[in-house]
Amino acid sequence: MKDQGSNLKLTGERIRQVLSKYKKHKASTNLVQAAVLVPLFYQGNELYLLFTQRSDKVTYHKGQISFPGGVHAPDDTTLLDTALRESYEEIGLEPKDVDILGELDDAVTLLTSFAISPFVALIPYPYPFRICTEEIDEILSIPLSVLCGKNNFRVEYEVIDNSVLPAYFYEYKGKVLWGATARIVNQLIELLFPGCGALQS
Repeated sequence: MKDQGSNLKLTGERIRQVLSKYKKHKASTNLVQAAVLVPLFYQGNELYLLFTQRSDKVTYHKGQISFPGGVHAPDDTTLLDTALRESYEEIGLEPKDVDILGELDDAVTLLTSFAISPFVALIPYPYPFRICTEEIDEILSIPLSVLCGKNNFRVEYEVIDNSVLPAYFYEYKGKVLWGATARIVNQLIELLFPGCGALQS
């Protein structure tokens, strides 16, 4: 994996163009349908990803670092509605302030059988976030340049149902991204910065 450093500079429109050319892969509808927002923002000239750390009070994925989102509810017309509703409930991000840039492949959680549909978005920053403490302990932000750095990334391999599958891990200031969140991050990086994702590590 190459350390791209200062080359990681993309406008929102360029990200939209890249994602518009990609046809996402959808998971089985037999799984529990869920959706997350993958929020990008600029701080100065640096592009960041926003994450949440889940509380120990939630039913699933306690304490894990994830993107804002949750399970599709009966009143949600679409999975995008789910991602926007959950983001508002969890961190106070208003749907009107979200610029959807595209979608990534559904990410499946093997233990809990969720099919998570990720929606990449550009959000304003700074922002008056309001954390729902029942669900979220804190909001985290990580520069994309850090996530592309080979010193912050590793791949391990697991045998599941007689198949060998990669498991991705990103580390930043003592925090570890893994599971579905890490797979979503890895795909976004591979699409935006060819040569920087796990396929080139």
